Amino acid sequence: MPATLRRRTLTARAALMGLVALAGLGAAPAARAAGAYDPQADAPRDIQQALADAARAKVPVLIVFGANWCPDCRVLDLALHTGASAPLVARDFRVVKVDVGRFDHNVALAERYGVPLKKGIPAVAVVSPEGRVLYATRGGELADARSMGDAGIYDFFERVSHQALK
Repeated sequence: MPATLRRRTLTARAALMGLVALAGLGAAPAARAAGAYDPQADAPRDIQQALADAARAKVPVLIVFGANWCPDCRVLDLALHTGASAPLVARDFRVVKVDVGRFDHNVALAERYGVPLKKGIPAVAVVSPEGRVLYATRGGELADARSMGDAGIYDFFERVSHQALK
């Protein structure tokens, strides 16, 4: 294995371990109670606000469907805030997180954007400022975010960013 690839692999493993620790996996339930996905949020309103902001910024909206009980959702959320993906996502998208509960909350909203939640969460849709779906995870592409690692999550969003910004 070439040295650069070995370094990248080791860096990705270290970042993943940090993300797993930060995500509170294995933490006490009280420590995990507050989360990235607000079950009380008005998701349609939040998306409309993000679309308006995206129109001013001339970038698409990244809608992330997930739940606080989902370890992969928490890992993805942390990767979007502190991982290698954070600057890329902050530059190329406006982000809205949508709580799906136990697949009983905002399900119609996910369907509206072409995201089949039964394939797994976290799941995403990338939407133009005009509301047109540019990309959606249709096969559970992020449902195993813990195994993807920071580098895998970054690679995913880099590909999606290039597709959305074409």
